[in-house]
Amino acid sequence: MRYNNLGRTGLFVSEICLGTMTFGGSSAGMWGKIGQLGQDDADTLVRTAVEGGVNFIDTADVYADGTSEEITGQAIRNLGLKRDEIIVATKGFGATGQGPNARGASRYHLIDACKASLKRLQLDHVDLYQIHGFDPVTPIEETLRALDTLVQHGHVRYIGVSNWAAWQITKALGIAERLGLHRLASLQAYYTLVGRELEREITPMLMSEEVGLMVWSPLAGGFLSGKYSAKEPGEGRRAAFAFPPVEPSRGDCVIAALRPIAEAHGVSVARIALAWLLHQRSVTSVIVGAKRPDQLTDNLAATEIDLTSDELAALDKVSAIPQEYPGWMFERQGQLQRDLLAQRR
Repeated sequence: MRYNNLGRTGLFVSEICLGTMTFGGSSAGMWGKIGQLGQDDADTLVRTAVEGGVNFIDTADVYADGTSEEITGQAIRNLGLKRDEIIVATKGFGATGQGPNARGASRYHLIDACKASLKRLQLDHVDLYQIHGFDPVTPIEETLRALDTLVQHGHVRYIGVSNWAAWQITKALGIAERLGLHRLASLQAYYTLVGRELEREITPMLMSEEVGLMVWSPLAGGFLSGKYSAKEPGEGRRAAFAFPPVEPSRGDCVIAALRPIAEAHGVSVARIALAWLLHQRSVTSVIVGAKRPDQLTDNLAATEIDLTSDELAALDKVSAIPQEYPGWMFERQGQLQRDLLAQRR
């Protein structure tokens, strides 16, 4: 297990992060389709992750309507994990009540939501507090000031966002610098071999501005386990809840390219898909969720896979996204300058 610093901070997190979206779901509703793990099963997964070198756990206040946070916090206590050896991340933004102010990224909601998360987690602070989505109503400045207040009060150590566009993050970084507020340390986003749209605008921005990247759903909701195809939807989570969306023909081509590489290494298709992400320079940590210890153990073993340049090239080629303007113009007009760089000793 390797440890990477989170963006432009001195905080080091494991390259694999344990996701807890499978904790606590009931049989009814969306969360039940994702997972219904109780305390004992969650304790086992957390123990397996920590023994595998993971020091990073991610949850959110909306997962299983708060039950995921409760189970996560109790697992930390049940296992006797040292607080200074575990990095806990959670998220706020989603609806936690019926009223119009029980959601979003306003100061009103975020401060209450963070304190409620701390209570459920049984912690006096979270190490990373993330805005779970972009609020089209609340000014970014208000959101950043609320996050800064949480940091100043000691409830939060670092701040981040999830599912934001490149321009939104860049604007937030500029506002924070201008006002002397705590800057965003990370983005949590969807990124897989069957979903590389992030590379158009967001990845270059993250690299330029030194913002960390946490990847959610790195197996595309189970699609990259190799159990599914366009013609055979199969059983399991994607059969009941096909999210994130995958373009079928493209997805099947990626699976076809993954299989021989997995066979050559003697490992699962899922392990190679995760290893590809771990080879991407923009990625800080890959969030993996599981229902069983053997699934988690297989995912953790992706850290041991070294893909060859030929294998990476083959996967890049089959999964490449079509270039859009101005991307193809950047490539055309910047080639002479890149050629000059290639001549450097």
